[in-house]
Amino acid sequence: MAVDSVTLNVDRGQIFGLLGPNAAGKTTVIRMFCGIIESDKGEARVNGMSVQQAKADFGYVAQHFSLYEELSVWENLEFYAHMYNISDEKRLSSLLDRYDLAAFKNQLAGLLSGGYQRRLGLVCALAHDPKVLFLDEPTAGIDPVTRKLLWDDFYRLSAEGKTLFITTHYMEEAQRCHQLAFISSGRIVAEGSPVTIKQAIGNAKVYSADISYLPELQSTLLNTMGMILVNQFGNELRLVV
Repeated sequence: MAVDSVTLNVDRGQIFGLLGPNAAGKTTVIRMFCGIIESDKGEARVNGMSVQQAKADFGYVAQHFSLYEELSVWENLEFYAHMYNISDEKRLSSLLDRYDLAAFKNQLAGLLSGGYQRRLGLVCALAHDPKVLFLDEPTAGIDPVTRKLLWDDFYRLSAEGKTLFITTHYMEEAQRCHQLAFISSGRIVAEGSPVTIKQAIGNAKVYSADISYLPELQSTLLNTMGMILVNQFGNELRLVV
């Protein structure tokens, strides 16, 4: 999904949520911030630096994080740590303890449950002690208990001074963030506190029509006064006004 003139400012130590339905542009935004894809214009700055300059200062966990399934938990962590010239085994071991992975240290990563694979992905991203974390749908597809445990730790990381940029399509999860932006069809349509966003969406009306995807129509609708959300689900067009 292409994004259109996205401008976001995130304060240090904040948990910032980018909320939106599937295919709204959340992953595209986070990949631009991480320097994986380039924007046509404008720039992203992380910790006051360009993305390339700041790479050592941030960690990234993709929605489908690439673990080496044939390697053990410890070998995966060592691999990612060595990418940043980190060899402090005491620190790495403490990360495994913090996320209840020490007991699985020698187990193949591919044999972990989905929830524990998510934890390992987060541990790998934290190996070099980054100041900023980019987390793309970090709790998608995991059980409620593990989701709560991860969010408890997100708050701890924030309290330690780390900045977290999280994408999600769960409104109940987005309410846990300090600040939110709502993205639809590649555009930021609302930004503010969770209460502000919820009120804007909660008071809106939803309309749908059987119309095939027409990009020109979507562009026109998005520029219509009072339009909050335009999304295509197959041959169904949904509008939130």
